[in-house]
Amino acid sequence: MKSILFYLSIICVIFAVGCDRKRHISIGTAPAGGAFFVVGSAIAEVVDNNTPEEGWELSAESTGGTQENNLRPVEVTAESTKGTQENIRRLISGELEFALANAAISYFAVRGEGAWETEHAIRTVMTLAPNVGLFITSKSSGIRTIQDFAGKRIVVGPAGAGFEYFLKPILAAHGVTYEDFAPLNNTYIGAVDLLADGSAAAAFMGGAIPTPAVTQASTSQDVFFVPFDAAAKQSLFEDYPFFNAITIPANTYKGQTEPFASMNVGAMHLITAENVDENMVYEFTKTLYTHRAEVVKRHGAGKAINPKNVVKDTGTPFHPGAIRFYREIGIWNE
Repeated sequence: MKSILFYLSIICVIFAVGCDRKRHISIGTAPAGGAFFVVGSAIAEVVDNNTPEEGWELSAESTGGTQENNLRPVEVTAESTKGTQENIRRLISGELEFALANAAISYFAVRGEGAWETEHAIRTVMTLAPNVGLFITSKSSGIRTIQDFAGKRIVVGPAGAGFEYFLKPILAAHGVTYEDFAPLNNTYIGAVDLLADGSAAAAFMGGAIPTPAVTQASTSQDVFFVPFDAAAKQSLFEDYPFFNAITIPANTYKGQTEPFASMNVGAMHLITAENVDENMVYEFTKTLYTHRAEVVKRHGAGKAINPKNVVKDTGTPFHPGAIRFYREIGIWNE
């Protein structure tokens, strides 16, 4: 009897595996606490909820079958990662199908510049919300300018996330380098804790507005937004295509009674690998765009999924599957 049960269990496992025809799609995001994780989770949920039961029409190569059986149900989930750099590497290795990324980091990755030793064949699916960057500090810290970072402990983002691609130019424009202060690596949520107990003097925060960690910090602490120098910002806008001006409206965060002149430090965008199945990218793009109002209900960054913004060129070429959909609805600019 034990032998019979054992073999029956083996048969059941084989049967279950064989019957699982779903195409599992993972979206890389970032650590919890930033907008990437929230927005990526919203995108995954919306696409997953609005995928037809019979699935998407995928190529024979993607399904491992023939053109006659290329309808494949899909399951879409979001995955917390270390951020853009890890996402790009895992897209190339095939561990992720889609990912959120910072357009500044993607810009260098696709060209094999900076710390990227080779060109990475990634492609844009959709340009999303601006990545609104700012430094925050405790009002009692005495820091009022970026130059005041000298000799202090400053949180510059999670290790391996690639924030240096936009932070180093920002600091350089203000006459500051990483060597002038003690850079600390931590997540946004971790940075809030370091500011609270005085272990860090200031921290960089970025993402769509509102950024959860900034909301948490401003609610639990008396914070000060460190201003960017106007001349420094202008030089950045002229030198790099991924920087542009963004204003954080007054009262976005507790205690922020005036508009804050911030910057887009590389828009959040949805990317994939160049070799990902064109039909899958087309169906994903179509589903997300069609049901974009549902993303807005989950996070304000969903408002960026609009005809004017999604096709913005941030320096990384678009995937053919996305282009096909945008042409179909008449918003692609040749």
